[in-house]
Parts: sequence; structure tokens; C-alpha cells
Amino acid sequence: MPTTATFYHAGCPVCVEAERAIAAALDPARFRVEIVHLGQAKARVAEARSLGVKSVPALVLDGVPLHINFGARLDDLG
Repeated sequence: MPTTATFYHAGCPVCVEAERAIAAALDPARFRVEIVHLGQAKARVAEARSLGVKSVPALVLDGVPLHINFGARLDDLG
């Protein structure tokens, strides 16, 4: 059964490029990728924060936040 990988982003160019490069590269047999646009799903900012996300874009795998690049601080989103 695939593990969920959650990709959080804010829709900025850095985030969109990271989504295309990283999230799309994950093996779908191993990972079910959920894309969360925090600019549109502000209610999920607290969820991302509780998982240790400090900035976006970030990918959370097995509860571990992986900060890919710097697009925006999570505190700036809500």
C-alpha cells in the first residue's frame, strides 16, 4: 500500500516548479501524493505547522518535513 506524501505549497513560482519537479517524480507505486495549496486551503496551515513545516514548498514523508526550497515562510500564510 502506498505511503502518503503531502506536498505543501503557496502557489508561488518556486512552489509550482518544485511541485512539478519533486512531487511528480515520486514513484506512484510507493507514494500517494497529496498536493495542498495553502493559499487556497488556509485551514490546513495549522496542520502543516503541527507537522514541522516552517516554509513552503515542503514535502512531508512519513511525518518528516522536507523543506525543498524557499518560497514563503509558513507564518506569512496564516
